[in-house]
Amino acid sequence: MDDKNRYRLETYTESKKKLFYQIYKKIITSARNKFFNIFKDATKYSDDKLVVDIGTTPSLDVEHNIFLEKTKNNHKITCLSNQNCEILKKKYPNLKEIVVGDGKKTNLPDNSFEIVHSNATIEHVGSLENQLLFVKECLRISEKYVFIQTPNRFYPIDFHTTLPLIHWLPKNLHRKILKIIGLEFYSLEKNLNLLSENDIKNICKELNIHSYQIIKHKLFMLTSNLVLIIKK
Repeated sequence: MDDKNRYRLETYTESKKKLFYQIYKKIITSARNKFFNIFKDATKYSDDKLVVDIGTTPSLDVEHNIFLEKTKNNHKITCLSNQNCEILKKKYPNLKEIVVGDGKKTNLPDNSFEIVHSNATIEHVGSLENQLLFVKECLRISEKYVFIQTPNRFYPIDFHTTLPLIHWLPKNLHRKILKIIGLEFYSLEKNLNLLSENDIKNICKELNIHSYQIIKHKLFMLTSNLVLIIKK
C-alpha cells in the first residue's frame, strides 16, 4: 500500500471512532441518496444502461458506495479507480469490470459508456489543468451523459478536514494553514483542490461545453455540493 492510500485508510479508520463521524455518516448517506435520484432523473438511468463509475472507493461501507448499492441489478457497471477495488466484487457481484487507472487518461475507447458517473472525485485529481483533463476525458468516453458531483468550496465547512471557513481563504494560504496544523495530506493540491460554481462554469467554458446544467444541493439552506450534468 502506498503512502497516499495508507494515509486515507488510517485517517478514515480513526475518524470512524469519533462522534462527528456518526453525524457525518447520516449526512453523507442522505446526500448521496439524493445525488442518485438526481443522477437517475437527469440521465434517464435504468438498469440496462452501460455505465462507468470513475473514482470508486474500495470500501464496503454503504455510505461510501451508495451508487453501487443503488445499481445492484445492473450488470453493465464498470468501476475505474486509482486504487485496487477488487474487494467490491464480494459485495457487488453484478459488476462487469473493475479497472485500476487514471480518470484523466483512462485508455478506454471513445463513447464506450452511455453514462459516465463520478462522485466526489474531481476535487482530488490535482490542479485546475488536471480537473480540465478529467472532465474532458469523461466527455470522451461518454456516449450520452456525464454526471460529476463535488463539494462546494464555499460551503462553511470542508468535510474533508471538518474545519470551518479557512478553505474560503486564498488557496495558497489555506494550504499553508493545513500544513502548519498537521494536515499535510490535504494541504497538497494534488490531494485536495476544492471547486466553486464559477470554477465549474469556467471549466465548461474552456472545454467549449454548452449543453450542461449545475444543480445545487443544499444542506442547512446553503449549497454544500454541486452536481454537473453534461448532455452530449
